Amino acid sequence: MRRPVFIFLLFCLCSITSLKARDIVPFNDKWFFKKDSLSTEVTLPHTWNATDMQIKAKAFYEGSASYRKSCLFPESWKGKRLFLRFEGVGSCAEVYVNGKLTGSHKGGYSAFTCEIQNEIKFGEENEIKVLVDNTARPDVIPVNHNLFGIYGGIYRPVWLIITDSCNIAVTDHASSGVYISQKNVSRQSAEISVKVKLDNNGLHPVPVILENVIYDVTGKQITAERQSFDLQFQGMQTPTSHFKLKRPHLWQGREDPYLYKVTSRLYQNGKVIDEISQPLGVRNYEIIAGKGFFLNGKKYPMYGVARHQDWWETGAALSNEQHDTDLAFIMDIGATTVRFTHYQQSEYLYSRCDSLGLIIWAEIPFVNRVTGKEWENAHNQLRELIRQSFNHPSIYVWGLHNEVYQPHAYTAQLTRSLHDLAKTEDPGRYTVAVNGYGHAEHPVNMQADIQGMNRYFGWYEKKIRDIDAWVEHLETEYPEMKLMLTEYGADANLQHQTEFLGESLNWTKEFYPETFQTKTHEYQWAVITKHPYIIASYVWNMFDFACPMWERGGVPARNMKGLVTFDRKTLKDSYFWYKANWSKNPVLYLTQRRNNQRETRTTSVTVYSNLGTPKVFLNGKALDNIRKGYTEVHYIIDNVTLANGENKLQAVITDRDGKEYADEIIWHYQGEQRRSTDNRENRNEHSGF
Repeated sequence: MRRPVFIFLLFCLCSITSLKARDIVPFNDKWFFKKDSLSTEVTLPHTWNATDMQIKAKAFYEGSASYRKSCLFPESWKGKRLFLRFEGVGSCAEVYVNGKLTGSHKGGYSAFTCEIQNEIKFGEENEIKVLVDNTARPDVIPVNHNLFGIYGGIYRPVWLIITDSCNIAVTDHASSGVYISQKNVSRQSAEISVKVKLDNNGLHPVPVILENVIYDVTGKQITAERQSFDLQFQGMQTPTSHFKLKRPHLWQGREDPYLYKVTSRLYQNGKVIDEISQPLGVRNYEIIAGKGFFLNGKKYPMYGVARHQDWWETGAALSNEQHDTDLAFIMDIGATTVRFTHYQQSEYLYSRCDSLGLIIWAEIPFVNRVTGKEWENAHNQLRELIRQSFNHPSIYVWGLHNEVYQPHAYTAQLTRSLHDLAKTEDPGRYTVAVNGYGHAEHPVNMQADIQGMNRYFGWYEKKIRDIDAWVEHLETEYPEMKLMLTEYGADANLQHQTEFLGESLNWTKEFYPETFQTKTHEYQWAVITKHPYIIASYVWNMFDFACPMWERGGVPARNMKGLVTFDRKTLKDSYFWYKANWSKNPVLYLTQRRNNQRETRTTSVTVYSNLGTPKVFLNGKALDNIRKGYTEVHYIIDNVTLANGENKLQAVITDRDGKEYADEIIWHYQGEQRRSTDNRENRNEHSGF
């Protein structure tokens, strides 16, 4: 990694005057960022690729840069332990305190922690320097920028953690140091174990008391346990408390995301010297091949979307408000499960999913290519993901790989080893690996509990309706396989519209009509919902996102398979298709509002309604012969004749409570025309890029 020369310093005084058992202080202001010869003051989170990865293909900065600040640590902190915890740095980092290396990390998506007090000059100015490099390299996953960009920079928050000499471990792969396990969960009882890693950096044993307490959602104490012992100074100790909850209030996904709280306190001489609180959602996940997903013994619908973490003109340096905006869209559409692709995402995001009741797939960025040099790093990133996210009740599965193949023997062996690591770290959750091929016998398959398959019928291969034969074949030949459809969909450029749609589209051409995306989702969701053999399905993708190596569909550096545009300003027709099918909130929606320059006088009208059969009017006249489409919310009127010029379409319905809902769009007809489409079918199996 290059080490640029620095000439700018910034002085700051940490603002804590009195210390509690543990203090966690934001450490994000007044950093100097330097790339090449330019130095600017920034506030974290920050990325240097906020725009260049998003506006032009293969034209972004990939390399090294630096962050630097100065800070005064008061004399009163002597004897305390000080840690810097980085939530995410893209993608390799070295941390220096007063010129001395205090930590390094390889991987752009997991947190890491550096202990720094031994290098601090208390009462004096101290220099903190972070060298960052987002160059793709063969020993750090992901090994390229092909499917998504590795945004360079300290793009998630940094925290200064201050503890006593004895503490609940801060440096256990940047985890909380507390691990909550559960088994034999039912509505009658649940067995809960709380393991706490403790650290003593002194030179003598210290008599301590560890207390673990479980509180209900109101803050009422349910049960507690105390243990007294001497905390040794050589290596960490891991005492465990065991509880049996009677008639627990279960975490039931979106229906009832009830959370207990577990607080672990470390006492010395009758005083609390460290304290950590973690969520506890009491639940049991079970997958039964051919039948579905069960939450606490009850079959649970897995309405899934996938989510990349970047925003237009922000990159990956997101605020909590932006995470909340994304979650609001996901909740609004009626999704029950989210695949956070293709890497570990924000801790805040996972915590919000706990409280919202979303069921989460978390994964590492072993994706797209194999080099033979990523073995150690893949294991380390999986270990970090599991330990840092262990206590989130929303997470049901650890993702091991996505679309990685040759050399097959090495990839299979690595995946098998990752599965073994996941089961050693966390026996209570499932593992999953994802293949871009559609056949079960592929040599890298069956190395995890769940087999995921990404299928893009009609887009990258074959025809839209070939999804039927694919799933029916697997159902017949491999009825015991736990299968998930882990990606499906099609791109949609909102500037591209047409009425002329075949059963396939040539994605190598520049014309990506929204109407083809809509047609794909209408049919394929209808097939998915008829096949419980598909345990869960994940729409690719919830939001458009940056693909900095791509030049496709008329927009450079963009994947447009999202249901929502990259800037989060426009909801595509497919968004409302899923909202009508999934959500309990009322939906009445006329499709093709952007396809308003009509190509044919005689056309069809489509309405999504989860309120029942709507009344539809064209220029004030009621349309007859409305029929059901693929699902109960799908309504179509065929052979509708437009007038010359402007045509007003209205859909109206009154619910059981007498409340009226209406939707309206305007179409224009100026004579017969036909926009250019290429419906060439790719008959070869597609497996990824």
